[in-house]
Amino acid sequence: MGKLLNLEEYRLKTAARRGFGPWQNRFGVTCSRHTTLAALDDPLLYFMALPGEKSIQAYYELIMGVLDLGPAINFYGLEKNNQMKVTEIHLFLADQIRFELMRRLKWVDTLPCEKYTLLELIMQFDILSRSGCDKAPGLSVSHPDYAVFIKLISRDREVFIRQLLPAALKAFSDRCN
Repeated sequence: MGKLLNLEEYRLKTAARRGFGPWQNRFGVTCSRHTTLAALDDPLLYFMALPGEKSIQAYYELIMGVLDLGPAINFYGLEKNNQMKVTEIHLFLADQIRFELMRRLKWVDTLPCEKYTLLELIMQFDILSRSGCDKAPGLSVSHPDYAVFIKLISRDREVFIRQLLPAALKAFSDRCN
């Protein structure tokens, strides 16, 4: 049994090294298999929350490294099913990172996936996305638009939270600068 645990530990450390290696080079951050969204520093979180090609490349570096699919530059050379999987995980992670940004602004209180590490979010994506981790969090009672939010039906609440992203990015940038 001890050897099985050691093999699992080795597998996770190796996945973390492959996934976070490019981030260490790109951002100068050190992450491990234990790194959660809450552990990411503000500049990295902000960069990853931004829409666009630069952040997509960083997501692909992480995801493809963790899943041992090669470097991000090879994304378009992957088999279609692997491209789809990387894309789905990227969209899921981007949501989680944006929700974490909103949590730091105190716009949302708790996140469905906050207890999971980045490695778990990637490696267990299929399970976590079906277990409710892909749902948007609720708006904090202290947010100025809470009265509007609470009157919405569930589906519209998720849309409402996601529509806060541009304002959240601006508020987070203002807070950090």
